[in-house]
Amino acid sequence: MKTKIKLIAALKIWVVIYPSITLLLYLLGKSSLILPLYLKTLLLTLTLVPWIIFVGVPFVDFIIRQASKKDNKQQL
Repeated sequence: MKTKIKLIAALKIWVVIYPSITLLLYLLGKSSLILPLYLKTLLLTLTLVPWIIFVGVPFVDFIIRQASKKDNKQQL
């Protein structure tokens, strides 16, 4: 059971992080080309880690709970 829970958690994080990284890199665009790699990495992690922990994953959990409630109501 632990493996299933870890897999679900990893999928939730991936669902949040992939579009977040893509969007942030797009928004930074060419301005990030002048930054050294270590500064780009620092900027991305400073922005994305709190986003994922405090907003992204809780939002995905909320969506899953809402979908589960609808499924439970339809089964009754």
